[in-house]
Amino acid sequence: MPEIPAISLVICTYNRCKYLPAALESVASQQCAPGLFELIIVDNASTDDTAVIAKGFLKNHPELAVRYVFEVNKGLSFARNRGRTEAMAPVVAYIDDDVILFEDYVARLNEFFINFPGAAGAGGRVIPKYEHGKPKWMNKYLKGFVGEVSHGNQIKKFDKGMKYPAGASMIYTKEILERAGGFNNELKFRSDDKYIFYAVSAISDEIYYLPDVQLYHFIDDARLELDNFRKLFLKTGNEEKRRLASAGKSLLPKAFEFMTKTGAATALCVLYTLKGQFGKGKMIFLSQWFTLIGFFKKDVFVR
Repeated sequence: MPEIPAISLVICTYNRCKYLPAALESVASQQCAPGLFELIIVDNASTDDTAVIAKGFLKNHPELAVRYVFEVNKGLSFARNRGRTEAMAPVVAYIDDDVILFEDYVARLNEFFINFPGAAGAGGRVIPKYEHGKPKWMNKYLKGFVGEVSHGNQIKKFDKGMKYPAGASMIYTKEILERAGGFNNELKFRSDDKYIFYAVSAISDEIYYLPDVQLYHFIDDARLELDNFRKLFLKTGNEEKRRLASAGKSLLPKAFEFMTKTGAATALCVLYTLKGQFGKGKMIFLSQWFTLIGFFKKDVFVR
């Protein structure tokens, strides 16, 4: 009978064969005993060469415990839940299909759970890796757009100011995921990381930021284009409405919050413009404006 691994790495992917090979090779390059982890590749009904790449990786790395599964139900939460179901390890680490893990990612993650046996979850440091350099309009208010996570160099619990572990490097015990009911399948593209954080937090506040569990998150030029920027923030607002509605919560407080944030973003836009940095101010305003519009839309289709 095969030994049960300590960690299940789960990569959920959809039509990302351009970036998937680098992510997979970074898993293969982990400096730890191969039996310490398993890798589950969840193909979320891709129509490109994802299956060919995944199966080729399995063939080329017989020393690793790797499984490829095809999830027919489209939507990131469906894929996340499939990964949870397939996972054999007590710890499930979700990583994106466009990341490059540091070579000690798994080793340091395993060390943390050994030292913090009561931990329910964690989130690692996420470092954006831009295709052609960081855009001039990028600023601290838009870190979430590129999935950047950096809260200093000490292990600490996530608090309100830190928000929640980003989906690019999001780790929970399988037990707590089961107790929380898994991911919300109503959330197809965004807000799944926020949803599961709140669901787990209702059970345990033992969710930690791990500065030494690090990865690079690849940001291509297409992601930074205004049309994609618009779509992602529209979807963010729309998925937040779905998250609240599925929990039976009133939408009015969140609508007021988004309107307030749009007002604050307008003020920041003016401030940055006065500093000669209109580009930064414009993108801050647009991020909140699109989020607000998306919240009031019936649906926003991205895929």
